[in-house]
Parts: sequence; structure tokens; C-alpha cells
Amino acid sequence: MHLKKYLRKCLHRLQKGPGYTYKELLVWYCNNTNTHGPKRIICEGPKKKAMWFLITLLFTSLVCWQWGVFIRTYLSWEVSVSLSIGFKTMDFPAVTICNASPFQYSKVKHLLKDLDELMEAVLERILAPEQSYTNATRTLNVTIWNDTPLVLIDERDPHRPVVLDLFGDVHHGSASSSPAPERTCTAQGCKVAMRLCSLNGTVCTFRNFTSATQAVTEWYLLQATNIFSHVPRHELVEMGYPAERLILACLFGPEPCNYRNFTSIFHPDYGNCYIFNWGMTEKALPSANPGAEFGLKLILDIGQEDYVPFLTSTAGARLLLHGQRSYPFIKDEGIYAMSGTETSIGVLVDKLERKGEPYSQCTMNGSDVPVRNLYSDYNTTYSIQACIRSCFQEHMIQNCSCAHFLYPLPHGERYCNNREFPDWAYCYSHLRMSVAQRETCINMCKESCNDTQYKMTISMADWPSEASELPSWIPGLDFPRPVSGAGPKHKYHFEQEGSCQAQHLLPRIQLSHH
Repeated sequence: MHLKKYLRKCLHRLQKGPGYTYKELLVWYCNNTNTHGPKRIICEGPKKKAMWFLITLLFTSLVCWQWGVFIRTYLSWEVSVSLSIGFKTMDFPAVTICNASPFQYSKVKHLLKDLDELMEAVLERILAPEQSYTNATRTLNVTIWNDTPLVLIDERDPHRPVVLDLFGDVHHGSASSSPAPERTCTAQGCKVAMRLCSLNGTVCTFRNFTSATQAVTEWYLLQATNIFSHVPRHELVEMGYPAERLILACLFGPEPCNYRNFTSIFHPDYGNCYIFNWGMTEKALPSANPGAEFGLKLILDIGQEDYVPFLTSTAGARLLLHGQRSYPFIKDEGIYAMSGTETSIGVLVDKLERKGEPYSQCTMNGSDVPVRNLYSDYNTTYSIQACIRSCFQEHMIQNCSCAHFLYPLPHGERYCNNREFPDWAYCYSHLRMSVAQRETCINMCKESCNDTQYKMTISMADWPSEASELPSWIPGLDFPRPVSGAGPKHKYHFEQEGSCQAQHLLPRIQLSHH
């Protein structure tokens, strides 16, 4: 009834309207609107009409511009950030501990015997090239050397650089070779480079280094990677440091713990690593109180006397704090805890929650990322680090026909080695330096929508002190302190205060959350 009455009223109003021409409609609008400008344009004199027309046009343009700004702002999907700071009960982070040396030298010495002898000879030739090493060269296994040798590039004559082989051969820019025993060059006077060849040595490039130390380290790591790629994974695990040798004592708040409370994984760079509170099989441990007394305390024995001599030049433990069920990329994100000291680490926890489309390109679980996650075998959550490394491994397989030892091995593929894939080092070096490959993986991988970051502040002190160096009263220390400050033991203490602390005693660590 009301609708019918309303429609009849509208019809009568239309019938009594000003007419049907546009001019009549415009005049009718100007006379009846409560906006001041249009009414005065109709009623005033010529000069005032012009003035009011310009004023009305100006403010109409401003209103339209403001509407355009509002619409553009809305369609840009801008994100507002809200930040809150405080303390509350939360899950204690997962803590990953690794030894700086991935293997015990006593267990891998037979594998590295030829490589170590060759490495010693290389160092002698770089440091003292004027001496004669004819007798020593006869006893070396130079098969490894022939694949990817180190060379010295003499650029004292910039128009005719000379490439000097460390074992006597001289290769000029034309790739011809001839013996030239009278030419010698030290590492200070020449550039140290690694010769990488493919297609049976017909295509070669040189990778230059800024120092001889960097060159021999990279070369040794490349050759060790080739050797370990032949060894089954279970044998590599046995060659690493076992949990009962590395973790001497453990305390989480007032509760004692031991190496059995750690989950073991094998990391290609650091060997056997052990994760506390990973949350894979048991519920994550909560942290309700701030301070060092409510965190994790560890005493570690890094066994420095059994380090692989040339594989690592660092003594200590590598540790990382990360979220539950996440893979620890400890080489890229971890920190070192120095042996013979106590390290206190305060950690601030940042939890990030990003909005997805259309605000950002983040992903919830990686299912919409066009890269196969090779770290899914560990049953861990998605991360952009896992995606980028999986992407690189895919490119490695596509371009080099083999997988790199430092990344997970896809099913049905084989690790690179000099025997089956003689060109892999050349291919890997070019792929690693390729900007296009890096940009492709970065563009394909997405940030995770939910992320937790741990920002750490570190302080250190000697442990134990000179007055307390007798270990009889220190739990877990039933051995004499090493001589000359080598400090192979290490204690770590992790606590929670919204952050974490770690202490490092011979090594010692404590970690807290504040």
C-alpha cells in the first residue's frame, strides 16, 4: 500500500516537472538545488555569472580530484602495520646445535688422505715457489688435481698474462702449454685462480680469488664435496660427532635433560646437528618467565683435537634459533659460539603475519609456488629459503645433469662427482655466478604469510675463570681443562624473556626469552 502511494507521488511529481528538454532540466535544477553556485549562475548578472561559473567549476574539479584520490587509494590495497610490544607465555623456540667441523678426522682420514697430501703440496708451492719439489710430486695422486687445478696468473705484463701451473706447466692465453721452470711467482705477486674446464678440457675458464686463503679453501671444499658424494648417508652420519659426545650436560629451567631430548639431522655443511624442542613428535615446550634461569643450559664438548684440518678453520659450535617444525638453515642464519667462553644471547621474538592477495604475494604453505620443495621429506613447514635452494637444485639438475651434495637429493637423481660427471664443477661455477638464475628463483619463490624471526644480542666472557678452572664441581666436566686455552668444551644456556640468551662455556650456552 505504501509502495503504491509512493509510486503515484513520484508519477505526479514527474508530470509537474519542468519539461523534457536538457535546457529546461538544467534551469530547473539550478533553481531548485540548495548548492549556491548553480543558482547564482542562472539568476545573477553577466559578470557575477562568469565569476560564479569559474568558482563552481574550480570546486567541482577539486571534488572530482578528491574522489579520484580516494578511489585510487582503495584500489591500491595499501597495508597498515600494527605493532604491539609485551611479554606473554609462548612456545620456547627450537634450538639447533652443530659442531663447526662436520666430521671426526679419525673417521674420514682414509677418505681424505690423497687430498690432504695434495693440499699440503699446493700450500708449499704457493708460499715457496722457488724451491724444488720433484721428489714430493712423484708421491702425490694428481688425479684430483687434473680435474680442477689451482693456478697462478702472472699479470706483471698486462698485455701478455701468463698462467703458471703450481706443478710446473705454464699455460699462455692461447691455452698452449710448455714447461717453464725458470718462471716463478708468489701468491702476493700473482692472482690465484681455479681452472674450470668442460668438454674434455677444450673449454676452460678461470675463477679468480682475492686471496690465496680463499682460493685453497674453496678448492679443498670442492674436492671434499666430490669425495663425500660417493659415501652413503648412513656412513657420513657415523663419521660425524655423536650426540653423547657433543652434549655433555643439559638443563631446561629446573628440569634436567640430556642428548636423548634432541632430534638428530644430518647437515651437509656441519655433519650431525641436534635440535632441541623441534615439536615434531612432542608438544613444544612453553616459556612463561623471562630470565636466564628459565631457559636452556648446555655444556658441549666440540672435540677440537679431532677436527678435519683443511675442511674448517673455525673452532666452536654453530647454533640457530628457529620456529617449531621449520628446517634449520644454520649456515645462512646461525651464529658461532666460540670455544673457551660463555656466550649470553638475548633474543627478541618477532611474529609476522602478512595478508595474501591482493595485498602481497605471500603464500600460506607453498602449495601455490611452482617449485618442488625438496625439504618436504623432513616434514617441515614452507620457507622461502627452502624454496630458493630447491629451485637452485632443480636448475643444477637441468643444466649439469646431477645434483649438488649440499642440497637435498631428488628421487631418481645422483650427486655430482668427477668420475661420472667430469664437467660438473665448470657447470656449477657458472650456475652459481648466474644473476639470471638467481632472479628466476627469487621471482618464483614467495615469502611465507606467517613468519617468526629471532633477533639476537650476544655477549661473551671467559669460562671457566682461572680461579674456577678445576672441573671437579662443574657438572658434566670429568676431564682436565685443555692446555693453551684451546677450550674444546662448550656450555650453552638458552632462556626466554620474549627473547633468548645463550651462554658459552668451554663452550657454554644459555638462552632466555624476554
